Amino acid sequence: MLRRAAATAVVLAGVLTPAAHADGGGGVCEGAGMDVTVYASDDTATPGSSGSADTGPKPARAGGKKPTPPPCTYTKLNPQPPKNNLGWEGHTAKDGAVYQVHCPDSGRVGITFVPTGAAGPAAPTIDPELVARRAVDSMKLVGPKVASPRAAGKYVVGMPMWMWATRSTSSYGPATAKATAGGVTVTATAKVSTIRWDMGDGTTVTCQGPGTPYTADRGKSTSPDCGHRYVRSAADQPDGRYKGTATATWTVTWTAPALNDGGEFTETRQTAFTAAVGEVQVLN
Repeated sequence: MLRRAAATAVVLAGVLTPAAHADGGGGVCEGAGMDVTVYASDDTATPGSSGSADTGPKPARAGGKKPTPPPCTYTKLNPQPPKNNLGWEGHTAKDGAVYQVHCPDSGRVGITFVPTGAAGPAAPTIDPELVARRAVDSMKLVGPKVASPRAAGKYVVGMPMWMWATRSTSSYGPATAKATAGGVTVTATAKVSTIRWDMGDGTTVTCQGPGTPYTADRGKSTSPDCGHRYVRSAADQPDGRYKGTATATWTVTWTAPALNDGGEFTETRQTAFTAAVGEVQVLN
């Protein structure tokens, strides 16, 4: 496994698969195909009434031919690191050598051990993280399906508001997909780790889950995990509504078994909502 900064070095098991090359040249083939298989169900339900269309990056469609992502380069370290370096993972120079790995497009830099007799990475090798990102594109991830606040709801200054989002594969996860390029197959799994609510009044609330749905028996209690109180009405706002957004952070974990590699990265998707907030009218 690739050893990145502050990560543990792992022995690269098996043969490193070189990227496809163009006829008559040594560069990476720009026209090489990519196969994408989506394992998550394609949830096509309409987002919640208070949400809007996803404003995040538009996912690519699966199945078509796509350019091969830019490669990683492997350079044998000279001199080799000391025998107690973690990059050896318990091996010695008799077993193989330690290489530096550089993937310029994703910024991944580290070291990996290559056993003696394995097909050495003399040629550029595909960057598995970029293949993982292609797999994520095929998942059609969207912003949170905002269930509350509701566009049709009426809210009162000072009263607890409960925010929550409806779970689905495409809006909360987990979603899993595979992508293959240059002989490297990567499996990626995405799941929402946090939802950041910009309430439209200058405050933000970050919730660690989708939030708890409100029920009438809760009365005037506050949400146990995702709530807010507006302190002034939206009378001076356009249409008398606060305009907010719910931004989901998706945490993606991926593995590339052929390279004995894996990692994690995040992506975001956003949904807009509005909240009509007014003062309580007291009659004397």
